[in-house]
Amino acid sequence: MIGYILIARIQAIYGKAGFLRLQSFSDFPDRFFKLKTVFVEFYGSFKQLKVEKVKSDGETILIKFEKFEGEKELEMLVGKDIYIEEKDAVKLPDNTYFVHDLIESSVFLNEKFLGVIKDVMLLPANDVYVVENEGKETLIPALKEFIQSFDPHKKILILSESYPGYDEDED
Repeated sequence: MIGYILIARIQAIYGKAGFLRLQSFSDFPDRFFKLKTVFVEFYGSFKQLKVEKVKSDGETILIKFEKFEGEKELEMLVGKDIYIEEKDAVKLPDNTYFVHDLIESSVFLNEKFLGVIKDVMLLPANDVYVVENEGKETLIPALKEFIQSFDPHKKILILSESYPGYDEDED
């Protein structure tokens, strides 16, 4: 089964030349200028669209698709999400993961189950994992010194001995 990764959302029609303004969800804005095709979901299935041109207005990314010229055709794309196939994802450095790799991962500290990652807050200082267990949320700073290991295939994150509270007795 082909997997898809969300990279942007179409915000609005831009000008009269058939361009659409994107809201990027990617940490790699240059990736858009290399796109040949993308996928958009229509009625539960993904349709491949050919990219005609990509440019920037200085603030956001603008994209134009082949065979989408008229205002009515463009309007039906506004609000749609843009995906790429997983195989086309940007290659990340070692020990760096996509948010979708982390979501639904089980978190353990000293062999104790702390919960499941439900969200990742992307903050200026560092990312923070939102870990939920029985309705209770715990925020864990996503710092390398706090992480012993992460297996994206098994979806298991193990916190290290340097994590505050490692030696705490919860009973």
